[in-house]
Amino acid sequence: MARSGSSGLSKSLILKGLQCQKALWLAKHPPDFELPPQPDLQAKFVAGTEVGILAQQLFPDGIEVPYEGLSFPAQLARTKELIAGGTDVIYEASFSFSAIFVKVDLLVRDDQGDGWQIYEVKMGTGVKPVNLDDVAIQQYVLNGCGLSVSRSFLVHIDNRYLRQDALEVDKLFASEDISVKVAARQQSLPEIVRDFRQTMAEHQEPAIDIGPHCTDPYECDYIPYCWQHIPENSVFDLRGKGINKFDYYNQGLVKFADLPLDRLNKAQRQQVETTLKQQDLLDTNKVDEFIETLWYPLCHLDFESFNSPIPKFDDTRPYQQIPFQYSLHIQQSAGAEPQHFEYLAPPGVDPRRELSEQLLAVIPEGACVLTYNQAFEKGVLRNLAELFPDLAEAINLRLPNVRDLMTPFRRRDVYRWQMRGSYSIKEVLPAMVPELSYAGLEIADGMAAMQAYHEMCALDDPAMLAELRRAMLEYCRLDTLAMVRILAELRTIAPR
Repeated sequence: MARSGSSGLSKSLILKGLQCQKALWLAKHPPDFELPPQPDLQAKFVAGTEVGILAQQLFPDGIEVPYEGLSFPAQLARTKELIAGGTDVIYEASFSFSAIFVKVDLLVRDDQGDGWQIYEVKMGTGVKPVNLDDVAIQQYVLNGCGLSVSRSFLVHIDNRYLRQDALEVDKLFASEDISVKVAARQQSLPEIVRDFRQTMAEHQEPAIDIGPHCTDPYECDYIPYCWQHIPENSVFDLRGKGINKFDYYNQGLVKFADLPLDRLNKAQRQQVETTLKQQDLLDTNKVDEFIETLWYPLCHLDFESFNSPIPKFDDTRPYQQIPFQYSLHIQQSAGAEPQHFEYLAPPGVDPRRELSEQLLAVIPEGACVLTYNQAFEKGVLRNLAELFPDLAEAINLRLPNVRDLMTPFRRRDVYRWQMRGSYSIKEVLPAMVPELSYAGLEIADGMAAMQAYHEMCALDDPAMLAELRRAMLEYCRLDTLAMVRILAELRTIAPR
């Protein structure tokens, strides 16, 4: 039996409980279950911290109550001291009421001096319902501590902002007054808090089954634990929309073999039937037609890009996709050994000009450019053409020559049951070329590559930087080598 947790709450615990009280209980009574690491969450935490620190410039000359290095009682005492001493702006002000601890991103004294304004900083681009709950909890605690909160604001990224020269913090952020909506949410908080304390005091894990709440508004930390009873090839593995998967689950229709095929769309029926029969699909005529749209020299191209809430370079917006790397395998004829070219930007430098020039130098004007999901690569190329008018003609000459290797897989001209209903290259590659896969790579997907770029820009150790760059190049190289090998397999299974 798990040891009973304390009755202490925090803003994050209350938000967790609002999503699922079982998650709240598990946070206080950790299960005997090894949860996988979540590097994405750590990356978001680092980015969110950076955004929060930058937003402090909206109200300069404030004083911070640091989290690191001070105990909770010391943070509370320091906040009281600053308020009593007449400080007008406090960063990370700390409060506790009814054993609920909160920190306020920006606490600003009213001009009249008799009230306070809460500014909650988020790295999103608008106000979400969970943000209102977040601020409501803060205001509930501050009111309980005797502070008068006159207004509440949500500070978020304005993705219309275009950076030019120095970063303009007042233009990067937008503030929305959410006072009325926050007040409405506060009314039910005392009852919610009592309910949550009772939940945490229970000795038995709450009998709450999985449901849409597992990922709304956030993907829960405990999904691997709560979902461990779900078998492989379940209704949740079905690709596409059109059915309510939890409706099937609640009816006990979980395994592929249990699903009523007549209620599924064509692609879902194919996924179920081919998986159960371990059967493949192939339309050689359509595959041949696709191959006929290609010509040589053939350039297999893949970009890696990053985005950031804080634009790093001139002529970029928040969350704009910025290419920082490419891999290119060029074949002069069918079956020829490809020649490999690659580019990886140096840390902290706008990569787009150098990347564009090097790419244009190695892709012949009349070459066929093969991508996997051409919408992304074409979008990158169009943005580069717009950014660099002197290169636009050369880039635009190559754009009509772009072809998409995803096409026969998206249309299911060729489908292997191991693809699990997906036409992602991460699923297609091991199904088409089993000896080649992303398994074991230090960087194995685009999100990890983006995180690696941000890490690369923050590294000072030359040895660590060199190792990280090696891993980044290895991953991107595999993306285009995969395309070479997949195309070769298509030629094998659908020879003319």
